[in-house]
Amino acid sequence: MTQSASYRDALVRHRLLIPTAVRGVYGFGAEFDRVLQRLDALITRAGEDSRAEVVRFPSLLSRGDLEASGYLKSFPHLVGAIHAFEGDERAHSELLQAVARGGRWSNAFEPTDVVLNPAACYPIYPTLGGLTLPASGRIFDVLGVCFRQEPSDDPTRMRMFRQREYVYVGEADASRAHRDLWLDRAHAMLCALELPVDAVVANDPFFGRGGLMLAASQREQALKFELVVPIASVDRPTACVSCNYHQDTFGRAFEIRNARGSFAHSACVGFGLERITLGLFKHHGFEVDAWPPKVLATLGV
Repeated sequence: MTQSASYRDALVRHRLLIPTAVRGVYGFGAEFDRVLQRLDALITRAGEDSRAEVVRFPSLLSRGDLEASGYLKSFPHLVGAIHAFEGDERAHSELLQAVARGGRWSNAFEPTDVVLNPAACYPIYPTLGGLTLPASGRIFDVLGVCFRQEPSDDPTRMRMFRQREYVYVGEADASRAHRDLWLDRAHAMLCALELPVDAVVANDPFFGRGGLMLAASQREQALKFELVVPIASVDRPTACVSCNYHQDTFGRAFEIRNARGSFAHSACVGFGLERITLGLFKHHGFEVDAWPPKVLATLGV
């Protein structure tokens, strides 16, 4: 049995994760969700001085906005598209016959105008489309449920997961400063939770041979840092926090301009709430009341 499968089974036995018939999709027990909610509150306290605008979006993104973002070029293998039945009675009858035969009934469904949101910050940029931002830029506090099509038995690689972000949009220097500030804050937070954390230069999982060059460029420019914690595997620690400088990618895609009239730059920090919670149970045990006093005090549990 692999390390990840062994840890997953232990989480299930303790009723922290509730397995479903689908790989990588779980329900959550009360104790798991209690810790996750306290972690979310801790992140809120860490960002109080940023005076960020609090925004919350559903887990849906316009198909057109996904296309404009460039996500399909870089990550087609992670996309979750939503389809719906729009046929007549004859098509419905054929659908039911396919179900009865155990056939491919999904052929009766057509693409809709929405997809599942792959990252909490993605809905923000279209709302800024065509705008000129103030000299100070804008900061957003975002929480979203995200989807990525990578089914796995590793509990740290869920297909749907909650992501908490602080996003800055505006000037290039301020974007890098935002990324670096939150890299330090997030590192201090995970240390206060007594998790064994390392900061590493990283890259996104770009698709295909062309993606190898994009990944190399991203790492060479040190655009992305991750805070990694050994959870399901000691050899391959899990990225629990991602700190990213996007340059002007979203500014160009959605015609967002800074106060000087140039395309806006942006940066974000993303906290994987389930992943950090899994790390806490991995390193401190399955009984929350027995966790180190400093950890409990930090979380306010």
